[in-house]
Amino acid sequence: MTAATRDEVPVVLGGDGVEVRTEAIGGGMSVSYISLPEGTDMGPALKGLEGDACPCPHWGYLLKGRLRMLTPTGAEYYEAGQAYYWGPGHVPVAVADCEFVEFSPAEDFQRVIDHVRSQAG
Repeated sequence: MTAATRDEVPVVLGGDGVEVRTEAIGGGMSVSYISLPEGTDMGPALKGLEGDACPCPHWGYLLKGRLRMLTPTGAEYYEAGQAYYWGPGHVPVAVADCEFVEFSPAEDFQRVIDHVRSQAG
């Protein structure tokens, strides 16, 4: 696939208001449409990965909300309207209801999705 609108992309993670839609778009990359309700802390779901954090890099744009990103060097804040790059070793925490679109290496992100699913089950 080379183009993907939000509604065409399948939900790969969901529950408690969290929704992650992800699909490969070519070139080894995937696109994700992500919604995190206020108060969502992805830390517990990332436990067991290297550094208990997401090891996958992401490039994206925050459409709505405010997000605190915990990194090895401290917390960084992102707000609607900002583009971002998150290197390996980050943990997102939604300070307000968030919606964002991001691009990631498809195989690396799939390993993270698989891990998060295993934590939920």
